[in-house]
Amino acid sequence: MSIKSDLWLRKMAEEHEMISPFLPELLREVNGNRIISAGASSYGYDMRLADDGFRIFSSVHAREIDPKRFDDQFSLIEPQVHTADDGAKYYLLPPHHYGLGVTVETFKMPRNVTGIALGKSTYARAGLLVNTTPLEAGWTGRLVVEIANLANLPLRVYVNEGIGQILFFESDEDCAVSYSDRGGKYQGQTGLTFAKV
Repeated sequence: MSIKSDLWLRKMAEEHEMISPFLPELLREVNGNRIISAGASSYGYDMRLADDGFRIFSSVHAREIDPKRFDDQFSLIEPQVHTADDGAKYYLLPPHHYGLGVTVETFKMPRNVTGIALGKSTYARAGLLVNTTPLEAGWTGRLVVEIANLANLPLRVYVNEGIGQILFFESDEDCAVSYSDRGGKYQGQTGLTFAKV
């Protein structure tokens, strides 16, 4: 099993729609404004945080979070979208808070490919932790991104810009049972999907 390059990513996006929409090159600027990088890098893909579905955990209406009986109406709040001086849109993630978002991109993982989503150093250096998440062989959907502000100050989380990077690994054989085969509970998610058992 080996890590896959930008050339392979372009081929898989074009021929198999593995990533859609796909940015074939790493973007660092849009309309003359600097952004947190997004798109294909040498050996990975910088996924973008979508501008729909972002939620922050709050204790205002709930006493606890039960992953077996997740109640999104009481546990999560939708934060306000802000606009920076350059027109960039962002959410403010309060200090020591946890949030859920979803990627702009939809992923269609082949049965011999697994991805691992990781954080970006730009955000990590500002105090944002992006949970390491697998994209299992055979899984299809928009990836839910779990993020935590570890800093003592509110942190800007920009939408439609890079939020994390996915590394792709291809096996020389297909798995016996893929995520799709076993009817994975997050298969086909098109937006923010909460904890399920």
